[in-house]
Amino acid sequence: MFDLQKTSASFTKWIGSTSSLMTHTILFAGSFLLVLLGVNFDKVLLILTTAVSLEAIYLAIFIQLTINRNTIQLHEVGKDLEELSEDIEDIQEDVDELSEDVGEIQENVEEIQEEEPNENAKLEKIEQSLLTIVREIEELKKKS
Repeated sequence: MFDLQKTSASFTKWIGSTSSLMTHTILFAGSFLLVLLGVNFDKVLLILTTAVSLEAIYLAIFIQLTINRNTIQLHEVGKDLEELSEDIEDIQEDVDELSEDVGEIQENVEEIQEEEPNENAKLEKIEQSLLTIVREIEELKKKS
């Protein structure tokens, strides 16, 4: 099926190419060669002027089509940028929360490290007491 938008996009792309420049140069120069073939100079100028005017109208249309396409694409990019910005803000909030959590964990670790020597000392005292009790029980068993 014929797709007018794809065709106009392709034609617009071709218009902006080096091959288009060469084609137009050859056509315009060739139109003056018609005079050498016996065509009236006034008719050549009339035909050339009419062709150039029509081409200018179509070029203006193609330029506007391109501007419209680019405007739509820029609008879509703008939406994408807004979404990315929101995502970045969400990620920043998550990072801030993680930083707070890491800070709290660091404080807890420091507290545990400060308490640990006391806890170890308490555990050693309890262990010594238990060992003493076990010895006394064994001695009592031996005596009885």
